[in-house]
Amino acid sequence: MRGPLLSWDARLSGALVRTVPDAVTEGLSDLGNIPVALPVLLLAAAYAALRGNRRGAVAAVVAMALVPALVVPLKEWTARPGPLEPWAAGYFPSGHTATAFVAYAGAALLLRPHLGRWWPAAAALALTGATAVGLVLRGFHWPLDVLASLLMCTPLLLAVRRSCRSTRRSSG
Repeated sequence: MRGPLLSWDARLSGALVRTVPDAVTEGLSDLGNIPVALPVLLLAAAYAALRGNRRGAVAAVVAMALVPALVVPLKEWTARPGPLEPWAAGYFPSGHTATAFVAYAGAALLLRPHLGRWWPAAAALALTGATAVGLVLRGFHWPLDVLASLLMCTPLLLAVRRSCRSTRRSSG
């Protein structure tokens, strides 16, 4: 695999990997684990549904269910090796980043009518960013793996946002 983006990706990864203790970066990476991120989204979805936003809650849960359907085929197709494990394959795109982004941003979209616009968004940005940074600094993923996941999941979250908006308009 060669090209200007992959060369940049390798140089950036080489400069960043293991610059922070593994215990810290592994903890940050774990924010993208299903057992950590999914309960956050499910609690937000339950709260939103109880407050009348059933459509948004369903859209957020469906978006999360679609994450593996998007990530797994791309991992199989690209078979990209890892930064610290060139013998292994399946690192592109980052499933942990995709999980974190959809779970935390989805929860923020569901909670923002009740908790304000900015702090749920800031929390989602912080949690997703911490996951992504942890994955890159620990060497679990290349920077482009993380970026691809964010770009790939943006349409899912736009659909959640649209569902939340249409619910507010119809109930208003």
